[in-house]
Amino acid sequence: MAEREHEHVRVAVIGSGFGGLGAAVRLRRQGITDFVVLERAGSVGGTWRDNSYPGCACDVPSHLYSFSFAPNPEWPRNFSGQPHIRAYLERVTDTFGLRPHIRFDSEVLSLRWNGEELYWEVETAGGVLTADVVVSATGPLSDPKVPDVPGLDSFPGKVFHSARWDHDYDLRGKRVAMIGTGASAIQIVPSIQPTVDRLTLFQRTPPWVLPRADRRISGLERWLHAKVPATRAARRGLLWGIRELQVSAFTKRPNELGLIEGLAKGHMKRAVKDPALRAKLTPDYRIGCKRILLSNTYYPALTRPNVDVVASGLKEVRGNVLVASDGTETEADAIVFGTGFHVTDMPIAHRVTGANGTTLAEEWKDGMEALRGTTAAGFPNFLTIIGPNTGLGNSSMILMIESQLNYLVDFMRQLDVLGGKIALNARPSAVHAWTRGVQRRMERTVWNTGGCDSWYLDSNGRNTTVWPGTTAEFRKVTRQVDLAEYEVLRVPAARRGERAGQTVKAVA
Repeated sequence: MAEREHEHVRVAVIGSGFGGLGAAVRLRRQGITDFVVLERAGSVGGTWRDNSYPGCACDVPSHLYSFSFAPNPEWPRNFSGQPHIRAYLERVTDTFGLRPHIRFDSEVLSLRWNGEELYWEVETAGGVLTADVVVSATGPLSDPKVPDVPGLDSFPGKVFHSARWDHDYDLRGKRVAMIGTGASAIQIVPSIQPTVDRLTLFQRTPPWVLPRADRRISGLERWLHAKVPATRAARRGLLWGIRELQVSAFTKRPNELGLIEGLAKGHMKRAVKDPALRAKLTPDYRIGCKRILLSNTYYPALTRPNVDVVASGLKEVRGNVLVASDGTETEADAIVFGTGFHVTDMPIAHRVTGANGTTLAEEWKDGMEALRGTTAAGFPNFLTIIGPNTGLGNSSMILMIESQLNYLVDFMRQLDVLGGKIALNARPSAVHAWTRGVQRRMERTVWNTGGCDSWYLDSNGRNTTVWPGTTAEFRKVTRQVDLAEYEVLRVPAARRGERAGQTVKAVA
């Protein structure tokens, strides 16, 4: 696109999960209405739309896992299920009038920076447009990861990932293999165990599991939260404060987590009486190195007569026989993969071509890095919500998202203040300095020293996922844009003159 021939918008937001909808709300509240939200599916919700597997729920308390600007006094439980969270996002969409801005069935196929005109050329499944600013809110938990298992293509039964659950396939009476033991698997296992004929869990690495302090939120509590907003704010503040106090143990003093390990072992021992099974389920790494999981039903389900735990990963498939790395063979009618997502190798990065003619994936081949987790050098006016090193191991991602939305709003304000047709490009020196600081702090965290191989680490063994500090600290460092960290790009003088000439000719 040498010349602008298509619709042009001030901002194009990619994705309509928490990040995308939050960006849309903040843009509108800032008075920016010339924007679109590009959504590849037919409805909003992001990961809370895609993940609809049995038992799907959040492991962060409801009153903390919601926008501060859109409180919900009607959460039914301490930890809400997927249907309630998805309904909340639909309600946010309607309350803030976002639907006119959303383009459904418009998956972004490519993004290319036009350095002459200083805008992004955006090709979607629904057409082409250009945008001054692009906000990528695709999220790290959006594209399922299925391992390349030899023989999987020849499996005669049903195969699907937990994030693409096939609700038309009835698991009742089937022999089911569950691959993986992450946050999704520990919710799926107890949900399907009572109805399947046989359930075999392939466990490459056992997780640490703590009790889930879930309960129904009473009608009186909900009435108070609706009529006396201060009670709702106090509840959220308490939930936030407790988690902020936990951060130092994860980031500075991992040895203090030994007490929590004792609680987890006690939780297991109460449910699992068989010493051999307990041995299989006991991790050999420091708690917190991988995400700590919460469940009251996972361990009891594993003790049922129709459940087998294979303490090994899936190695190959021979017809309907699944072979584990330790040689164990299991017959199955269906395989459910709970094997996570493309987190450190986000697929959207392959579709974004920056100012140097290289893709974001190419620039990130040695590891993702972005200034304040948001902007990458060589990709002007391109911001990522939940970018590198913005993840959390113990609190609500909505807090991090809102901090990045503050940064987005100030980014737009800086563009307006500078005036004219301009773009801000993160300086490589600023990006590298920020990344070095984050990685230096990461060295002593439990995620790097705990002795596990987690999805927080990229292929080079570097933790490019988690934020090594408190959410309050992240909010402070993303409160405003420091222009010293950016190169200000303007349309070349020759191009400005050409435009002026075209304008004079048009008037004449």
